[in-house]
Amino acid sequence: METFVMNAKTPNAIDTYVGSRVRMRRQLLGLSQERLAEQIGVTFQQVQKYEKGMNRIGASRLQRIAEVLSTPPSFFFQQDESAPLSLAGLEITGASDPVAEFLQSKEGLALNRAFMKITDTQLREKIVALVKAMASAQEGRDVATDDSKQDSSFV
Repeated sequence: METFVMNAKTPNAIDTYVGSRVRMRRQLLGLSQERLAEQIGVTFQQVQKYEKGMNRIGASRLQRIAEVLSTPPSFFFQQDESAPLSLAGLEITGASDPVAEFLQSKEGLALNRAFMKITDTQLREKIVALVKAMASAQEGRDVATDDSKQDSSFV
């Protein structure tokens, strides 16, 4: 069993993770901190503290946030669908989850908002397949470029 000693000013890793999921979902829906705060009955400063993990979100408040953000409360704890929530990888460091980081970027938000508007399941699947193929082709070019750089270094 893992034990942690917490500094009074250091947010708990799980609180930080849950807060980051609140922020990601809020941004994905295009909702401001002010609007979320208004709908859950707190100030926008309180929402900021929740999102940074500085203040812990109580169960009833998390339920209300989930309702406003149209998602089940479990969403805020999900890491990988095949793995239960654990403290592994939740340490507060400069390195973060690249998927969460992308989803919070301008491009990630725009891409996800546009994708959510597509209601045709088959079309969505084709788009995912297209993007996977493009990523695979990019990886192949990157490997070929790296190999050619290594080959030329031996000349």
